[in-house]
Formats: sequence, C-alpha cells, structure tokens
Amino acid sequence: MDVRQDRDPHGRRTLAQALVALVVAVVWLGAAALLWRTEVPQLSLPDLDPRSYFTEAEIERSEDYRRGSRALFLGGLAAELLVLAALVWQARPLAARVGRIVGGRVRRAVLLGAAVVVTLWGVGLPFSAATHVRRVDHGLSEQGWGGWLRDQAVSLGVRAVLVGIAVAGAVWLAARLGRRWWLAGAPALVAVATVVVLAQPLVISPLFNRFEPLTDRALAAEIEELAAGMGVDVEDVLVADASRRTTTANAYVSGIGPTRRVVLYDTLLDGRFTRGEIVSVSAHELAHVGERHLWKGLAWFALLAVPGVALLAWLTERWGGLRDPALVPLGLAFVVVYMLATQPLANAVSRRYEAEADWLALQATGDPESAVELERRFVTTSLSDPTPPAWVTYWLGTHPPPLERIAMAATAGGTRPAPGGS
Repeated sequence: MDVRQDRDPHGRRTLAQALVALVVAVVWLGAAALLWRTEVPQLSLPDLDPRSYFTEAEIERSEDYRRGSRALFLGGLAAELLVLAALVWQARPLAARVGRIVGGRVRRAVLLGAAVVVTLWGVGLPFSAATHVRRVDHGLSEQGWGGWLRDQAVSLGVRAVLVGIAVAGAVWLAARLGRRWWLAGAPALVAVATVVVLAQPLVISPLFNRFEPLTDRALAAEIEELAAGMGVDVEDVLVADASRRTTTANAYVSGIGPTRRVVLYDTLLDGRFTRGEIVSVSAHELAHVGERHLWKGLAWFALLAVPGVALLAWLTERWGGLRDPALVPLGLAFVVVYMLATQPLANAVSRRYEAEADWLALQATGDPESAVELERRFVTTSLSDPTPPAWVTYWLGTHPPPLERIAMAATAGGTRPAPGGS
C-alpha cells in the first residue's frame, strides 16, 4: 500500500480542522472586540488620596470588615474545592448508591448532581453563617437567623433546579449525540440562560423580596423624565424591601424585553441619601438599560459558554463520556474551575460596563457632586474598601474601585469635587 495515498486525506482533514479553528477564533475575537467597546472616552483619571474623602476611622473600619470577609470567602472556596475533589474521586461508589435509589440515566444524573449541590452548600454553610454574624456585628444586617436560614434554603433550591436542568440536558444530549453533543448543548445552554434572565424578575426575585411601585410620585416623575432624556424606555421603577436582610443601599436593573425593570432598595430611600444621590444612582441603572448591558452580558456568556461546553465534552470523553452519570461530579468540578478561570475576564467586562454606566449617568445628570457623595456614602454604609488590593479588583471586582469612580466624577465635572471626608 502507498502510505502517501493514506496520508493525503488525513492531511486535508487536519488542514480543514485548522482552518475551521482559525475562522472560529477570528469570529470570537471580533465579537469580543465589538462587545468591549463603550462610550467612555480616553480619560486621564487623577490619583486620589482616600484620606481626602474618608476619615481614618472610616477607612480602618472598612479594611477590618473586608479583611475578615475575604478570609471567610477564601476559606469557604478552599473547603468547597477540596470536597468537590473528594466527590470526583468517589464518584463511582456514589453513582452506584444513587443507582439503587432511582433508575434511568437522566434521573440518576440529576440526583447525583443534586447530591453534589447539597453537599457543597452544606460545606459552605458555616462560612456563610460566620459572614452573617460579621454583617450583624458591623451593622450591615438586622436579619434574624430564621430569615437567614430561609434565604439559604431558597438559594439552595434555586441552585439545585438550575443545575438539575443543566445536568439533565447535557446527559440526555451526550447519550443521543455522542462526543459532539456540545454542538447542540452550547446553544441550548445560552437559550436557557436567556430564559432565566427573562424570567428572573417574575420568578426568582419574588422568592427573596417584595416589590412595590415607587410611592414618591415626584421622585418617580423625575426618574421618568431622566429616562426620557436618556432615550430609555422603562415601564417600572420598583422598590424592593431589602431592609428585611440588609442595611446597605443599592439599585439594579433586571430582566430583558417585557420583564425589564429598575429596582431601588428601600434602604436607599430611608433618608440617608439625598435626592441628587438617588437620581444619580437611578441614572446609572438607566444607562445600563440604554446600553443594553444585560443583552451584552448574555452575548459574553455565549462567548464563554461555547468553548466551555466544548472543553467539558472533551474532558468527559477522556473518561467515557458524559452519557455516564458517574461523570456528573467531574463535569460540575470542571464548571467550577472554568468559572474561576474565566472570572477575571467576566469581571473586567463588568467593570467596563459599570464605568460606562457611571459616565453616561454623569452626562445625563450633570451633577458630579452628587455622584461623589453617593459613592462616599456607599462606602461608609456598606463598608466597601475605597482602595481594594489589586488582586481583589482583578479577581473579585465587578465594579471599579470607589476612588476610581470618584475620580471619574471629578473628570466629568471638569474640576476636583470637594471631598466629603476629613
């Protein structure tokens, strides 16, 4: 046999695969570059001294709280990773026990996935409880243990349902489509994520909070006028009863299309924040809507989910394929590691969009002084770190550091805002 005749088709297949990979990479990078673009101009932000805006006591209190919180977070993460590794190691015996309880490939996989979720929740529960104690001790929460446990149980239920859907879909597809199941699994995951974002304000959020229309009609009219000026169509500005679990203030936008809404915490309206500060944070949330940041977030999710699901399929195929329910712990472990690995990129995107919302809000309100005071008050009421360590910003920071946001307000105002600290 002429070996050269056998090599030619193989070489052509290899070349075709390389070309497909190159095209996919170019498309991925092009989409990422388009999504990365924002309306924030190139800014030379001043290097501010936190002591110009916060007292020594405020800085020390924030640093003390955040050091403890980070230690608990890292301890909980390490414990969960260790237990997850043990679950992967013992996956076969665990799968055998589950098989004696339920039959059917998908049902066994879902029950095994639920066991992993509940186990990790249980491991993390002491760290969450310690965090709750610290929040109460530092005046960030007045929630009792009954309400806290209820929230923990509801969070567990939501997580178990979402993981169950993902596990059932992946195992079902792997059993029917073989090693290329990810070609259908990746778009299916993106579709499910879109449905979750769409349904969250109607299904998930009400499990944790009650929502009512903003009763201050003058403030509501001002926000509606602001939205019109920003070219944003928002039907609902709601108030959440966040005070049942926290004393910190916040606002957010949720939902897409017909479920889109802007939500203010009731703690934002308890008299600690001025009208200008409330309008400032409302403008920030309206900017998220106007720039379609939730839709762009879903696009980024798709960009990360497709290679992630492909890698998941490749990894599990090395051990027989995800059609085997015993590989569910390995698959979930991969998801956790993949999310940790891609978190810096996801957070960088989030910080970029938050900065864009800050900038557009400043342009809409023309009130940098209120933006500065808003950020100052957020820091002092939530014990945020004005200047977090670089690794914290890189790995955990979903928003620009507070001093960076204050510096942007200074730049937008064309002058250094008067510091509120002493």
